[in-house]
Amino acid sequence: MTELPSFANDSLPTAKADTALVAPSPQTPAFSPLYQQIKVLILKSLQSGEWKPSASIPSEVELAARFKVSQGTVRKAIDELAAENLLVRRQGKGTFVATHAEQHIQYRFLKLFPDNGDPDSEGPAQRQIIDCKRARASAEVARALAIRTGDAVFQVQRVLSFASVPTILEDVWLPGGPFKGLTAERLTDYDGPMYGLFETEFGVRMVRAEEKIRAVLPDADQCFLLKVSSKTPLLSVERIAYTYNDEPMEMRRGLYLTDTHYYRNELN
Repeated sequence: MTELPSFANDSLPTAKADTALVAPSPQTPAFSPLYQQIKVLILKSLQSGEWKPSASIPSEVELAARFKVSQGTVRKAIDELAAENLLVRRQGKGTFVATHAEQHIQYRFLKLFPDNGDPDSEGPAQRQIIDCKRARASAEVARALAIRTGDAVFQVQRVLSFASVPTILEDVWLPGGPFKGLTAERLTDYDGPMYGLFETEFGVRMVRAEEKIRAVLPDADQCFLLKVSSKTPLLSVERIAYTYNDEPMEMRRGLYLTDTHYYRNELN
């Protein structure tokens, strides 16, 4: 881990405080505030796996000594990472790396809720893996995953049901390298969300996603898997999910049945 130069007091005059002391990342422009630079360094440790999901990170005092800045500067960096759901503060216990095993993290990516608004009322989704195979990336998939056309990818298709009613049909494409060894059996046997499996088994943590949403009608295969007619309107959600440093790690297309559910998003 790169360390910052030592300062007697990091409450610097504005001209110095705004001077970049570490190489700027795509998320951090040059001449960024000191706490933003500390945030970049913490992100590098998360990305390198120095602190694993669900593990505690060093205290603010320890990080301040490590980076040779004030505790307040470290606190501001951690506050931003907590607001972005990358870290979790626990009163009296410390700060921990967020994990997809936590319920509130799961719901950041699964946005379909029952009409009563309580996802716990219908229990966890029942998952059926339809297919999991190695394939070659099409031009569209390669562009989404920032790989070359023809590179190896894993293609997964699954159905999620609630109260035994098929509700979501998903097609997922993953780059072959980071997910080597993925099988239908591993997906089926894992008792938790798919992103939790990626995190624990492959060391890949999805931290954000971009989605495009539109209304569509299903084709014959989709009708069969979701047990709906060809005239049933579905919500199509196309997602690109990213790990640290904005590296794309998943392309996903989901078809959502919304007769007893709704898609909920929060805008900040």
